Amino acid sequence: MSLSLQLDASGDLKHFLTVEGLPYEMLVSILDTAESMTGVTVRSIKKVPLLRGKTIANLFFEPSTRTRTTFELAAKRLSADVLNIALDSAATLKGESLLDTLRNLEAMYVDMFVVRHSHSGTAHFIAQHVAPHIRVVNAGDGRHAHPTQALLDVFTIRRHKPDFGSLCVAIVGDILHSRVARSQIHALNILLTGEVRVIAPRTLLPVDVESFGVRVFYDLEDGLRDVDVVIMLRLQHERMQSGHLPSEYEYYHHYGLTRDRLQIAKPDALVMHPGPINRGVEMSSSVADSPQSVILEQVSHGIAIRMAVMSMALARTPTTP
Repeated sequence: MSLSLQLDASGDLKHFLTVEGLPYEMLVSILDTAESMTGVTVRSIKKVPLLRGKTIANLFFEPSTRTRTTFELAAKRLSADVLNIALDSAATLKGESLLDTLRNLEAMYVDMFVVRHSHSGTAHFIAQHVAPHIRVVNAGDGRHAHPTQALLDVFTIRRHKPDFGSLCVAIVGDILHSRVARSQIHALNILLTGEVRVIAPRTLLPVDVESFGVRVFYDLEDGLRDVDVVIMLRLQHERMQSGHLPSEYEYYHHYGLTRDRLQIAKPDALVMHPGPINRGVEMSSSVADSPQSVILEQVSHGIAIRMAVMSMALARTPTTP
Protein backbone atom coordinates (compact mmCIF):
# COMPACT_ATOMS: atom_id res chain seq x y z
CA MET A 1 0.00 0.00 0.00
CA SER A 2 1.29 3.44 -0.86
CA LEU A 3 2.30 5.38 2.23
CA SER A 4 0.88 8.49 0.59
CA LEU A 5 -2.61 7.11 1.23
CA GLN A 6 -2.00 7.24 4.99
CA LEU A 7 0.14 10.36 5.29
CA ASP A 8 -0.39 13.76 3.68
CA ALA A 9 2.26 15.80 1.88
CA SER A 10 3.52 17.18 5.20
CA GLY A 11 3.91 13.69 6.66
CA ASP A 12 0.93 14.08 8.99
CA LEU A 13 -1.59 11.31 9.56
CA LYS A 14 -4.43 11.36 7.02
CA HIS A 15 -5.96 7.87 7.19
CA PHE A 16 -5.02 5.06 9.58
CA LEU A 17 -5.32 1.82 7.62
CA THR A 18 -2.36 -0.35 8.59
CA VAL A 19 0.74 -0.28 10.75
CA GLU A 20 2.79 -1.79 7.94
CA GLY A 21 5.17 0.73 6.42
CA LEU A 22 4.53 3.49 8.97
CA PRO A 23 7.65 5.48 9.85
CA TYR A 24 9.04 4.88 13.32
CA GLU A 25 8.52 8.57 14.15
CA MET A 26 4.80 8.43 13.28
CA LEU A 27 4.20 5.32 15.35
CA VAL A 28 5.96 6.86 18.34
CA SER A 29 4.03 10.10 17.84
CA ILE A 30 0.73 8.20 18.08
CA LEU A 31 1.90 6.44 21.25
CA ASP A 32 3.03 9.73 22.78
CA THR A 33 -0.28 11.40 21.91
CA ALA A 34 -2.14 8.47 23.47
CA GLU A 35 -0.08 8.97 26.62
CA SER A 36 -1.40 12.51 26.88
CA MET A 37 -4.95 11.20 26.39
CA THR A 38 -4.82 8.78 29.32
CA GLY A 39 -5.31 11.65 31.75
CA VAL A 40 -8.69 12.46 30.20
CA THR A 41 -10.09 9.07 31.17
CA VAL A 42 -9.55 9.63 34.90
CA ARG A 43 -11.09 13.11 35.09
CA SER A 44 -14.50 13.69 36.64
CA ILE A 45 -15.52 15.22 33.29
CA LYS A 46 -14.02 12.87 30.71
CA LYS A 47 -14.05 15.20 27.71
CA VAL A 48 -11.77 17.49 25.77
CA PRO A 49 -12.99 19.75 22.94
CA LEU A 50 -10.46 18.65 20.28
CA LEU A 51 -13.09 17.32 17.85
CA ARG A 52 -16.05 19.47 18.78
CA GLY A 53 -18.21 19.97 15.70
CA LYS A 54 -16.82 16.87 13.95
CA THR A 55 -18.99 13.88 13.08
CA ILE A 56 -17.59 10.34 13.16
CA ALA A 57 -19.48 7.38 11.69
CA ASN A 58 -18.75 3.86 12.93
CA LEU A 59 -19.37 1.62 9.92
CA PHE A 60 -19.30 -1.93 11.24
CA PHE A 61 -20.03 -4.54 8.59
CA GLU A 62 -19.40 -7.28 11.14
CA PRO A 63 -20.26 -7.28 14.85
CA SER A 64 -17.65 -6.27 17.44
CA THR A 65 -18.93 -4.91 20.71
CA ARG A 66 -15.54 -4.22 22.30
CA THR A 67 -13.91 -2.41 19.37
CA ARG A 68 -17.00 -0.41 18.41
CA THR A 69 -17.62 0.63 22.01
CA THR A 70 -14.07 1.87 22.56
CA PHE A 71 -14.14 3.82 19.29
CA GLU A 72 -17.46 5.37 20.33
CA LEU A 73 -16.15 6.29 23.77
CA ALA A 74 -12.96 7.72 22.28
CA ALA A 75 -14.90 9.91 19.85
CA LYS A 76 -17.27 11.16 22.54
CA ARG A 77 -14.37 11.99 24.87
CA LEU A 78 -12.99 14.13 22.07
CA SER A 79 -16.43 15.87 21.94
CA ALA A 80 -17.28 14.54 18.45
CA ASP A 81 -20.78 13.56 17.38
CA VAL A 82 -21.04 9.81 16.72
CA LEU A 83 -23.16 7.75 14.34
CA ASN A 84 -23.22 3.97 14.91
CA ILE A 85 -24.30 2.19 11.74
CA ALA A 86 -24.59 -1.62 11.76
CA LEU A 87 -24.24 -2.19 8.03
CA ASP A 88 -24.25 -5.96 8.34
CA SER A 89 -28.03 -5.67 8.52
CA ALA A 90 -28.59 -2.37 6.76
CA ALA A 91 -28.18 -0.76 3.36
CA THR A 92 -25.67 -3.08 1.73
CA LEU A 93 -27.94 -6.06 2.32
CA LYS A 94 -30.80 -4.21 0.68
CA GLY A 95 -28.93 -3.90 -2.60
CA GLU A 96 -27.37 -0.51 -1.93
CA SER A 97 -23.73 -0.55 -3.01
CA LEU A 98 -20.88 0.36 -0.69
CA LEU A 99 -20.08 3.51 -2.64
CA ASP A 100 -23.73 4.57 -2.60
CA THR A 101 -23.74 4.17 1.17
CA LEU A 102 -20.60 6.29 1.46
CA ARG A 103 -22.00 9.03 -0.77
CA ASN A 104 -25.15 9.24 1.35
CA LEU A 105 -23.09 9.57 4.51
CA GLU A 106 -20.86 12.17 2.88
CA ALA A 107 -24.01 14.15 2.11
CA MET A 108 -24.66 14.22 5.86
CA TYR A 109 -21.29 16.00 6.34
CA VAL A 110 -19.56 13.14 8.13
CA ASP A 111 -15.86 13.83 8.80
CA MET A 112 -14.53 10.35 9.54
CA PHE A 113 -15.43 6.73 8.83
CA VAL A 114 -14.31 4.05 11.28
CA VAL A 115 -14.61 0.86 9.24
CA ARG A 116 -14.73 -2.79 10.23
CA HIS A 117 -15.27 -5.38 7.52
CA SER A 118 -14.78 -9.10 6.98
CA HIS A 119 -13.08 -8.53 3.61
CA SER A 120 -9.41 -7.57 3.54
CA GLY A 121 -8.75 -4.23 1.86
CA THR A 122 -12.18 -2.66 2.40
CA ALA A 123 -10.84 0.23 4.48
CA HIS A 124 -8.21 0.94 1.80
CA PHE A 125 -10.89 0.90 -0.90
CA ILE A 126 -13.02 3.36 1.06
CA ALA A 127 -10.04 5.66 1.70
CA GLN A 128 -9.35 5.77 -2.04
CA HIS A 129 -12.93 6.82 -2.86
CA VAL A 130 -14.03 9.20 -0.09
CA ALA A 131 -14.21 12.97 -0.48
CA PRO A 132 -10.93 14.80 0.29
CA HIS A 133 -12.08 16.10 3.68
CA ILE A 134 -13.05 12.66 5.06
CA ARG A 135 -10.68 10.50 7.08
CA VAL A 136 -10.80 6.71 7.36
CA VAL A 137 -9.68 4.51 10.25
CA ASN A 138 -9.44 0.75 9.85
CA ALA A 139 -11.09 -1.06 12.78
CA GLY A 140 -10.21 -4.48 11.36
CA ASP A 141 -10.44 -5.89 7.84
CA GLY A 142 -10.51 -9.60 7.08
CA ARG A 143 -7.20 -11.29 7.84
CA HIS A 144 -5.27 -8.19 6.83
CA ALA A 145 -4.92 -5.66 9.65
CA HIS A 146 -6.20 -4.35 12.97
CA PRO A 147 -3.87 -1.39 13.47
CA THR A 148 -5.40 0.25 16.54
CA GLN A 149 -5.39 -3.09 18.37
CA ALA A 150 -1.68 -3.47 17.62
CA LEU A 151 -0.95 0.03 18.86
CA LEU A 152 -2.88 -0.39 22.10
CA ASP A 153 -0.91 -3.59 22.64
CA VAL A 154 2.50 -1.94 22.16
CA PHE A 155 1.30 1.05 24.18
CA THR A 156 0.50 -1.32 27.06
CA ILE A 157 3.91 -2.97 26.73
CA ARG A 158 5.68 0.40 26.63
CA ARG A 159 4.07 1.49 29.90
CA HIS A 160 5.60 -1.52 31.68
CA LYS A 161 8.73 -2.23 29.62
CA PRO A 162 9.73 0.84 27.56
CA ASP A 163 13.02 -0.50 26.17
CA PHE A 164 11.75 -2.49 23.17
CA GLY A 165 15.26 -3.25 21.98
CA SER A 166 15.84 -5.48 25.00
CA LEU A 167 12.52 -7.34 24.82
CA CYS A 168 11.55 -10.79 23.62
CA VAL A 169 7.85 -10.92 22.72
CA ALA A 170 5.99 -14.15 21.91
CA ILE A 171 2.68 -14.23 20.01
CA VAL A 172 0.87 -17.53 20.52
CA GLY A 173 -2.00 -19.06 18.56
CA ASP A 174 -3.72 -18.70 15.22
CA ILE A 175 -1.20 -16.58 13.32
CA LEU A 176 -2.57 -17.73 9.96
CA HIS A 177 -6.01 -16.14 10.28
CA SER A 178 -5.19 -13.29 12.68
CA ARG A 179 -5.24 -9.68 11.51
CA VAL A 180 -4.24 -8.77 15.07
CA ALA A 181 -1.04 -10.85 14.87
CA ARG A 182 -0.01 -9.33 11.55
CA SER A 183 -0.43 -5.81 12.86
CA GLN A 184 1.33 -6.64 16.13
CA ILE A 185 4.33 -8.06 14.29
CA HIS A 186 4.62 -4.96 12.08
CA ALA A 187 4.37 -2.63 15.11
CA LEU A 188 6.90 -4.57 17.16
CA ASN A 189 9.39 -4.66 14.31
CA ILE A 190 9.01 -0.94 13.59
CA LEU A 191 9.78 -0.31 17.27
CA LEU A 192 12.96 -2.40 16.85
CA THR A 193 11.91 -5.06 19.35
CA GLY A 194 14.82 -7.34 20.26
CA GLU A 195 13.06 -10.56 19.20
CA VAL A 196 9.54 -11.35 18.04
CA ARG A 197 8.48 -14.99 18.27
CA VAL A 198 5.40 -16.77 16.97
CA ILE A 199 4.29 -20.04 18.57
CA ALA A 200 1.66 -22.19 16.90
CA PRO A 201 0.93 -25.55 15.30
CA ARG A 202 2.00 -25.75 11.66
CA THR A 203 -1.64 -25.69 10.52
CA LEU A 204 -2.08 -22.20 12.05
CA LEU A 205 1.01 -20.59 10.54
CA PRO A 206 1.34 -18.88 7.12
CA VAL A 207 3.71 -20.73 4.80
CA ASP A 208 5.93 -17.63 4.54
CA VAL A 209 5.80 -16.72 8.22
CA GLU A 210 9.59 -16.30 8.52
CA SER A 211 9.40 -13.42 6.03
CA PHE A 212 7.41 -11.46 8.64
CA GLY A 213 10.62 -10.96 10.62
CA VAL A 214 9.82 -13.45 13.39
CA ARG A 215 11.36 -16.53 14.96
CA VAL A 216 9.08 -19.57 14.68
CA PHE A 217 8.39 -22.13 17.39
CA TYR A 218 6.05 -25.12 17.19
CA ASP A 219 6.39 -26.09 20.85
CA LEU A 220 4.90 -23.72 23.42
CA GLU A 221 7.34 -24.45 26.22
CA ASP A 222 10.37 -23.96 23.97
CA GLY A 223 8.95 -20.71 22.66
CA LEU A 224 8.17 -19.27 26.09
CA ARG A 225 11.69 -19.61 27.43
CA ASP A 226 13.06 -16.22 28.61
CA VAL A 227 10.15 -14.27 27.09
CA ASP A 228 9.28 -10.79 28.44
CA VAL A 229 5.76 -10.54 26.97
CA VAL A 230 3.30 -13.31 26.04
CA ILE A 231 0.47 -12.31 23.70
CA MET A 232 -2.19 -15.01 23.42
CA LEU A 233 -4.50 -14.86 20.40
CA ARG A 234 -8.18 -15.75 20.40
CA LEU A 235 -8.96 -19.12 18.82
CA GLN A 236 -12.06 -19.05 16.63
CA HIS A 237 -14.33 -22.09 17.04
CA GLU A 238 -14.54 -22.56 13.28
CA ARG A 239 -10.85 -23.52 13.22
CA MET A 240 -11.79 -26.83 14.87
CA GLN A 241 -14.65 -27.36 12.45
CA SER A 242 -12.42 -26.67 9.42
CA GLY A 243 -9.86 -29.30 10.37
CA HIS A 244 -7.07 -26.90 11.38
CA LEU A 245 -7.21 -28.39 14.89
CA PRO A 246 -8.67 -31.60 16.34
CA SER A 247 -10.43 -30.07 19.36
CA GLU A 248 -10.36 -27.31 21.96
CA TYR A 249 -9.08 -29.84 24.51
CA GLU A 250 -6.14 -30.77 22.28
CA TYR A 251 -5.33 -27.12 21.64
CA TYR A 252 -5.34 -26.28 25.35
CA HIS A 253 -3.28 -29.38 26.13
CA HIS A 254 -0.51 -28.28 23.74
CA TYR A 255 -0.85 -24.47 23.48
CA GLY A 256 -2.94 -23.27 26.43
CA LEU A 257 -1.13 -20.90 28.79
CA THR A 258 -1.16 -22.33 32.33
CA ARG A 259 0.55 -21.14 35.50
CA ASP A 260 3.22 -23.81 35.11
CA ARG A 261 3.96 -22.83 31.52
CA LEU A 262 4.03 -19.14 32.36
CA GLN A 263 6.84 -19.85 34.83
CA ILE A 264 9.05 -20.79 31.86
CA ALA A 265 8.94 -17.15 30.75
CA LYS A 266 10.71 -14.44 32.74
CA PRO A 267 9.37 -13.92 36.28
CA ASP A 268 7.96 -10.49 35.41
CA ALA A 269 6.58 -11.47 31.98
CA LEU A 270 3.40 -9.69 30.93
CA VAL A 271 0.38 -11.69 29.75
CA MET A 272 -1.79 -10.11 27.05
CA HIS A 273 -4.85 -11.05 24.98
CA PRO A 274 -6.90 -8.98 22.49
CA GLY A 275 -10.14 -10.45 23.89
CA PRO A 276 -12.59 -11.85 24.37
CA ILE A 277 -10.80 -14.73 26.10
CA ASN A 278 -11.84 -18.35 25.71
CA ARG A 279 -10.93 -19.48 29.22
CA GLY A 280 -9.71 -23.04 29.29
CA VAL A 281 -8.81 -22.85 25.60
CA GLU A 282 -6.18 -20.11 25.15
CA MET A 283 -5.32 -19.75 28.83
CA SER A 284 -6.43 -20.78 32.29
CA SER A 285 -8.45 -18.44 34.47
CA SER A 286 -5.58 -18.42 36.98
CA VAL A 287 -3.36 -16.85 34.30
CA ALA A 288 -6.01 -14.47 32.93
CA ASP A 289 -6.67 -13.11 36.42
CA SER A 290 -3.07 -13.18 37.65
CA PRO A 291 -1.00 -10.11 38.62
CA GLN A 292 1.01 -10.61 35.42
CA SER A 293 -2.09 -10.16 33.26
CA VAL A 294 -2.55 -6.70 31.72
CA ILE A 295 -5.60 -7.68 29.66
CA LEU A 296 -7.95 -5.15 31.28
CA GLU A 297 -5.28 -2.46 30.89
CA GLN A 298 -5.31 -3.19 27.16
CA VAL A 299 -9.03 -2.40 27.06
CA SER A 300 -8.55 0.91 28.87
CA HIS A 301 -5.57 1.86 26.70
CA GLY A 302 -7.62 1.14 23.60
CA ILE A 303 -9.64 4.28 24.30
CA ALA A 304 -6.52 6.45 24.56
CA ILE A 305 -4.99 5.02 21.37
CA ARG A 306 -8.20 5.57 19.42
CA MET A 307 -8.50 9.10 20.78
CA ALA A 308 -4.95 9.74 19.58
CA VAL A 309 -5.51 8.35 16.09
CA MET A 310 -8.78 10.20 15.54
CA SER A 311 -7.52 13.52 16.87
CA MET A 312 -4.31 13.34 14.82
CA ALA A 313 -6.11 12.37 11.61
CA LEU A 314 -8.70 15.13 11.97
CA ALA A 315 -6.34 17.81 13.27
CA ARG A 316 -5.59 19.36 9.88
CA THR A 317 -8.51 18.33 7.71
CA PRO A 318 -9.52 20.61 4.85
CA THR A 319 -12.78 22.48 5.12
CA THR A 320 -15.89 20.43 4.51
CA PRO A 321 -17.36 21.34 1.11
